[in-house]
Amino acid sequence: MVLQRLMRCCCCCTGKHADDGDKIDFGGGNVHLVTSKEDWDQKIAEANKDGKIVIANFSASWCGPCRVISPVYAEMSQTYPQLMFLTIDVDDLMEFSSSWDIRATPTFFFLKNGQQVDKLVGANKPELEKKVAAAAAAAAAAGASQTETTGSVS
Repeated sequence: MVLQRLMRCCCCCTGKHADDGDKIDFGGGNVHLVTSKEDWDQKIAEANKDGKIVIANFSASWCGPCRVISPVYAEMSQTYPQLMFLTIDVDDLMEFSSSWDIRATPTFFFLKNGQQVDKLVGANKPELEKKVAAAAAAAAAAGASQTETTGSVS
């Protein structure tokens, strides 16, 4: 739990953390659990090929707010299948998570063509819902634009 000591979760001011041995399933709905750098690269390549915006959730099993937002995130993954939802457990992929400069959990990155277009730190459900809906609208607009240009969606 080295990374746990180096970062904070958005609940640290309350001191409420889950027990370290109490694991959570971050993968519900259409959420893909990223377990390696290779898995990440494959999912990003798949999203780029399909023209999907990626929402990457950097979470930790010991973080109370991560546990609260996880089912909401899973539900959104089913509501917005035109987006790709990924979850990365910062303790399982410490070096990779550090490369994204994760300073608090949960942290959500919004990526288009592998590039960050937005970010949200914390388990702010209304803000996450707003940002995900905006990403879905942008994806729909991009799809409509592609249809007009090519005459079809591939």
